[in-house]
Amino acid sequence: MAVRPQNCFHDGHQDGLVPLQPLDLAKCNTVDDLVRAMAHTAFGGRQVGEGADVLEAMIRDPGCGVVMTLSGAMTIAKQGLVITEMIERGMVQAIVSTGALVAHGMVEGAGLTHFKVDPRRSDEDNYRDGYNRVYDTYELESNLDDCEAALRTVLTNHDPEDVLCSSRIHELIGTWLRETRPEGRGILQAAVDKGVPVFAPAFSDSELGLDLALYNRQRVKAGQKTYRYDPYLDLERFVATVCPYERRGIFTIGGGVPRNWAQELGPYVELLAQRDLIETPSLARYSYAVRICPEPVHWGGLSGCTYREGVSWGKFVPPNEGGRYAEVPADATIAWPLIAKAVMERLDADPAPAKQEIKRLPHDALWTGETDQFPAGKAPTKES
Repeated sequence: MAVRPQNCFHDGHQDGLVPLQPLDLAKCNTVDDLVRAMAHTAFGGRQVGEGADVLEAMIRDPGCGVVMTLSGAMTIAKQGLVITEMIERGMVQAIVSTGALVAHGMVEGAGLTHFKVDPRRSDEDNYRDGYNRVYDTYELESNLDDCEAALRTVLTNHDPEDVLCSSRIHELIGTWLRETRPEGRGILQAAVDKGVPVFAPAFSDSELGLDLALYNRQRVKAGQKTYRYDPYLDLERFVATVCPYERRGIFTIGGGVPRNWAQELGPYVELLAQRDLIETPSLARYSYAVRICPEPVHWGGLSGCTYREGVSWGKFVPPNEGGRYAEVPADATIAWPLIAKAVMERLDADPAPAKQEIKRLPHDALWTGETDQFPAGKAPTKES
């Protein structure tokens, strides 16, 4: 190998490399100041800063519908008001979540309490006393009993001919919470106020899903008609909510079913178009993506797969066509509040343009013939 002469060494600037900067806390007076400065450092700090930049970009793009996907025990971890404020500020247009996260958020939204784990107590003691442990936090069994009572109250006078899905049930509960506890703040109340559907693709894997099953068994025992549940109503409502936007962004906490279900939008729409089941759009990939999740790719799980891998499935616009991604492999309870607050401060200083207007469809729109061509004023004829 030839020895390189010292006078040929490059200085970085001549090749267009981006210089890094020391993190000067004396110049950081706001969360946004800190996160912007972190973007010019390295490792996890840089990833947090870049995540904030991509999230801001998708929110500022008026033609971009933003989907937030949520997994993990984020509401038990007391991040519920972070979700709530993002909804209230119009930062997201649809939510896809685990059913458990929504149920525990309902506990919080109803004014009930989670508690810090007492390490002196055994899990046998916790079971006996109705303390359900989630890592370092307790969800009280009495809280979950209150959720069951609330669902029963909501459905008691509801038309059993109305076929249910997760977004419909969440809508009904959110409306009931808004009416019975108007002073409260919570995910479902904010979602109802802003017209943001909340989907839980694995709804039966949740407290509310089990509560619906229990209630239906009680109705059978009483000789009453049971409530029917159709998960495909959720799928079609999600497509009708997100597809009319010219572009799409996805902001993911964790991974799992919510992430994969939301990302299946691209392949599903592409297949619909190939089979002449829709006219527009022919593609519905995500142009922006931010993921906060500590799962690494080498374990082979969905939560750790990269957005670049998703390009091969037709789920994401590749970077060379304008796709913009940020991967933040960190504990969401640390990175998410920093990213969210930084972007909120930017929007306070310089509000984002209004989002593209789309037609809000009922949960059973496909069954009533309203989603033949994703009506939304002028639907895009090709992906932007």
